[in-house]
Amino acid sequence: MTNPSRHAADSLRSIDLPDTDRALRDDVNRVGSLVGEILAEQEGEAFLDEVERIRVAAIQRRESHASTDAMAGELSAVDVAHATSLVRAFSTYFQAVNVAERVHRIRRRREYEMAGAAPQPGGLRDVIGKLRDSGITRDELHACLANLRIEPVFTAHPTEAVRRALLEKETEVVRALVADIDGGRTPVERRADLERMRMALTAAWQTAEFALDKPTIGDELENVSFYLTDVLYRVVPVFYEVLADALGEDPAGSDLPTMLRFGNWVGGDMDGNPNAGAETIAATLATQRRQVLALYRRETWQLGRLLSHSLSRIGCSAELLARTDVYRALLPAAAARLRARHADMPYRQFLKLVGERLGETERGLESGYPDAASFVADIRIIVDSLRRNRGLHAGWFAARRLLRRAETFGFHLAMLDLRQDSAVHDAALGALLGDAEWATREVGARVERLKAVLADPGKIAASDDDAARRALAVFRTVAQLRPRYGEQAFGPYIVSMSRSAADALAVIALARIAECVDTAGNVPLDVAPLFETVADLNAAEAVVTSLFADPAYRAHLAARGDQQIVMLGYSDSAKDGGIVASRWALQQTQIALTRLGRESGVRILFFHGRGGSASRGGGKTERAVIAAPRGSVDGSLRLTEQGEVIHRKYGIRALALRNLEQMTGAVMRATLRPRPPESREAQWRSMATSIANQARNAYRGFVHEKPDFTGYFRHATPIDVIERLRIGSRPPRRGGTGGVENLRAIPWVFAWSQNRATLTGWYGVGSGLAHGIETFGRAAMIEMTRDWPFFAQLVDDVEMVLAKSDLAIFERYSRLAGSLHETFHADIAAEFERTRSAILDLKVEDELLAHDLRLRQSIRLRNPYVDPISLIQVDLLTRWRATERRDDDLLHALIATVNGIAAGIQNTG
Repeated sequence: MTNPSRHAADSLRSIDLPDTDRALRDDVNRVGSLVGEILAEQEGEAFLDEVERIRVAAIQRRESHASTDAMAGELSAVDVAHATSLVRAFSTYFQAVNVAERVHRIRRRREYEMAGAAPQPGGLRDVIGKLRDSGITRDELHACLANLRIEPVFTAHPTEAVRRALLEKETEVVRALVADIDGGRTPVERRADLERMRMALTAAWQTAEFALDKPTIGDELENVSFYLTDVLYRVVPVFYEVLADALGEDPAGSDLPTMLRFGNWVGGDMDGNPNAGAETIAATLATQRRQVLALYRRETWQLGRLLSHSLSRIGCSAELLARTDVYRALLPAAAARLRARHADMPYRQFLKLVGERLGETERGLESGYPDAASFVADIRIIVDSLRRNRGLHAGWFAARRLLRRAETFGFHLAMLDLRQDSAVHDAALGALLGDAEWATREVGARVERLKAVLADPGKIAASDDDAARRALAVFRTVAQLRPRYGEQAFGPYIVSMSRSAADALAVIALARIAECVDTAGNVPLDVAPLFETVADLNAAEAVVTSLFADPAYRAHLAARGDQQIVMLGYSDSAKDGGIVASRWALQQTQIALTRLGRESGVRILFFHGRGGSASRGGGKTERAVIAAPRGSVDGSLRLTEQGEVIHRKYGIRALALRNLEQMTGAVMRATLRPRPPESREAQWRSMATSIANQARNAYRGFVHEKPDFTGYFRHATPIDVIERLRIGSRPPRRGGTGGVENLRAIPWVFAWSQNRATLTGWYGVGSGLAHGIETFGRAAMIEMTRDWPFFAQLVDDVEMVLAKSDLAIFERYSRLAGSLHETFHADIAAEFERTRSAILDLKVEDELLAHDLRLRQSIRLRNPYVDPISLIQVDLLTRWRATERRDDDLLHALIATVNGIAAGIQNTG
């Protein structure tokens, strides 16, 4: 019989962790042993023994580089229900490892802070200290902060839809581990912590990982809201306190500007999603308003309990007393409920009335707050009164935290971005203008017609066309709701597949037709063209140049403060041309548009559409910011947060704080101390262009041009399962047939990560690098890899993807394609080895991740649990396809494997 307490310890036996990670070993052992006990209790000792036997076989296969045949044979033809239980067991184990690693990151942060000497690298104290050492003055720091704009934007993601019930249970495990993070708990307290974890993990085991019904947009919003309301709402004030401390300023005397905002795509992303539109926009904003008002009401009640100050002991501002009298008249019923014995407690009485007014606001009554600014003004009255009446240590701190939250989240919680495909706008305009050929007309002709519409939108007749009706309904909803929710409630209007100036002008024209204008007659939305494919990125400079040259659009920009948001698509550009061509096109586009903005007097703000995988722009945000072209950051960072990245970055409050610090610090460094001019960079850019062209040719030649590739892809990946996943409200395709071109980038990348090839993150790279080494010489390539941050990050990202790949397991997927296996697998294996060899050559290393021990060991920790799930998935795929994909029990088991592999590999989509 297996001893559960030895289970996790054995997993670490061959892993040489650094001394700083010994506590991680203890946590993994502790939680892993608990998982083993739970499995034995819930499924039986024999089940645990089986799990242990498979795990040991997986480790031995890895360590000896043996064939997968023996393990695959044991896992083949397993009963469907039993296979699902095995998958869940292995998933539970490495999810425990995930939690332990996240808690260890908190521990390492605390160790830095307790040491008191060198601050943690990348934190605000570290960055500001180095900036000061480089000569940046206090005034320069504050001027930078005044213009700083950090905006993470959360998106719904069909590869990550952890149920909120499971997120909350994971939080309980985290809290129990953090409680003993310094090893200071008593034996009784540790036993209590253990029981809390046991209860959460057992309840999670008895909860289905996913709902059987396809989630609605409301369900997706519930998931995203967890991070906004349970994590970031708590973290934001702490961020400003850490920043004030790093600046060496007294928080009571520091009035830092609001630089953090949060965005959301759920409900507003209409691109290819027929379920999203005017109704979901209104519903999302209403839900977010309700959520944030509930948070404010709870906090004002708590603050009122704290601020029991009596006028007989201390004074308060005349402004607060006068404001209380105003509210007594405004809310007579609430005033009548004030307790007489609290008559001497001005803050408590005022906050009681403030809470009542928040309730009136939630109910939409006239006595409610007209806007968030009015609520902010009330909380500021309290903060100022406490400061002037010896209240700094008697409640000011708590009141200041509420003020920070109100300034950040307003009455909208997170700004809602709107996104739609340019083709939808063309269809709507074609109907409104009575021009069936509108979409195919030459760009210049469309621009001239749109200018006429902008000059006199009232001449456009109404239309019964569905596309026109839906498009106009969106802008009418914006016009209707903007006064209620405020200017900050709406983010930019993003135009997917932007290819000309007409695509941006179309948005303004539709808005004017719908009478979506402010009191000055201007369209109150930022229009953000999204450049997605390599060709579109290369054409971006010409498109934006023509936009800036257009008087009508320039007038719109002037009304928006001469700021232009440009969204850069990492996903479709990589799907189109491979990771090297994508990254290089994105870099060149930023260089060109930064120069254009400077010459045109327009501040260009880049919005980075990143995903979780390296091929979709994933990786360390801090490094990406530092590697960006000089001048392109300019105090601004707006990026999408997707999939498992959201959970990894924002699932725990301490890690969310760390992430916000790193992003802000990187933006400050890139803005105040950009990399100095580099004389070698002109040569490097020339080399990168040549390498990118070769890599793109290799990638496109294989993915887009080789006959029968689509058939191979559909057999060698579980794309047919992914297309049936009920974990996203949006279809996996933009339309059209089953070809690769119409498949969205997320399921495309996800499918290749599921079969362990992760082809999208490296195919073509080896050919490009080999060409570079042969053409420019090994020494020159090594120098570029070492000294150019852009290229160094690209190489590091590809190295990480290679380390997470497993070509031996992938071969079993490839054989599912029958005769096509022989046609395609050899090319994949050869390019993989070509890429691996080139990476090792350029980094002068003998093994992948030799420079990143922690990541290498992290991957080794998970492999014994991920590998069996992959082999089970191959077997289930074979059986399911043999039933012509009609067996729902097999499908549900396959979905469990998809979730398990995604959680184990982590940056999958």
